Amino acid sequence: MSVSGIRGVIGRGLTPELATAFAAALGTHTQGGRIVLSRDGRPSGMMVRHAVLAGLLSAGCDVQDLGVAPTPTCGLAVRRLQAAGAIQITASHNPAEWNGLKLFGPDGGVLTAAQGEKIKALFDAGSFRRALWSEVGTTTECRQADDWHRDRVLELVDVVRIRSRRLRAFLDANGGAGGPLGRRLLDAFQCEPVCHGCDADGFFLHVPEPIAENLKDVCPLVVQHGADIGFVLDPDADRLALIDETGRYIGEELTLALAAQFRLRRQPGPIVINMSTSRVNEDIARQFGVPCHRAAVGEANVAEKMREVGAVIGGEGNGGVIDPRVGFVRDPFIGMGLILNLMAETGKKLSELVGELPAYHIVKDKYAMPRAHLPQLFADLEKKWTAAKVNRLDGLRLDWPDRWLHVRPSNTEPIVRVIAEAPQAEEAEQLCQDVGWLLRS
Repeated sequence: MSVSGIRGVIGRGLTPELATAFAAALGTHTQGGRIVLSRDGRPSGMMVRHAVLAGLLSAGCDVQDLGVAPTPTCGLAVRRLQAAGAIQITASHNPAEWNGLKLFGPDGGVLTAAQGEKIKALFDAGSFRRALWSEVGTTTECRQADDWHRDRVLELVDVVRIRSRRLRAFLDANGGAGGPLGRRLLDAFQCEPVCHGCDADGFFLHVPEPIAENLKDVCPLVVQHGADIGFVLDPDADRLALIDETGRYIGEELTLALAAQFRLRRQPGPIVINMSTSRVNEDIARQFGVPCHRAAVGEANVAEKMREVGAVIGGEGNGGVIDPRVGFVRDPFIGMGLILNLMAETGKKLSELVGELPAYHIVKDKYAMPRAHLPQLFADLEKKWTAAKVNRLDGLRLDWPDRWLHVRPSNTEPIVRVIAEAPQAEEAEQLCQDVGWLLRS
């Protein structure tokens, strides 16, 4: 459980009773009103949907049901329908046995910590609004949200320029919610889409998190089909990983960097990234003479900082691109449009664009550790590296002129995450290993 929702294994941690109560807590917080509901394609999604509907309707909410839809589409629909909030039924990149609820506020963004704490307090107290028989909420099917999302992306990129390149794009949606919209968007760009797992049936063709080790069988398909670029989505379609035309996994860290590079070409302005995102984004911001701000890890934290500084783009190193013109939600579809537009405008291959970026190596590790031990770990790390610049905004971040280390507790698991970036892979690996040695000593 976190301030933005709940996630668990169906039949063990996440039960219908929990889902109903959490939905009722949101309905109590909004005092009824209009709520948007959507889900990814997981087989358990329909069961969870019924439980969530029971909680929302019992609190007097009128539900606009999008059916299976991507997470950023849900956020966009909140604003379009002027709803009081939303629930996306998803477990994001977790395996198929998981599911969960992600909550949105009236601005179409994931709940802030303060908003989430209020709903969590209602859930913990079991204090729910209960509508009388004559005031129970209603459910209305809304199946236009994909169209709204596609049309908004098409308004924000140079469609004619993209079409002129006659690019071929490989799309791996892995049975997730983003397949149908991704296919339709690529069709609109006349990109000759090659689709892999683009039916939103929730049956994953590979382990769902779009990281290199899970895409070993997917990368060669980009070459086999003669594609100019490969796009990979996670199940709820709020993360975007890239594969270049040679079948090389580019990953998620450079998704935001490439999208930002094109966005800043058109409209220079502040960008926001989280504390664990590659410094290549700072380099790009410097190239355009604009500030790059860092926020605590978490989509809501990045979005909040973006509003504060008037950012033109932002996001996270997990393939999450946030373009406020579409919404304050990680959105792979505007990411796809911006990157295709960059390729079309420059006339360069994806591998060439990546080759022009500053080269860093980022290493991500994790260790099981009780939260109570964190203060001592942070003190030991500061003592070990006294020359590093210290930032305590989110866990502990240590910065040197050419590298950095970020150590923070996970928001969703009982672990500590350790992320390091340096010019050479072995240098970043050494930083992570040093943290591991301190934990064992």
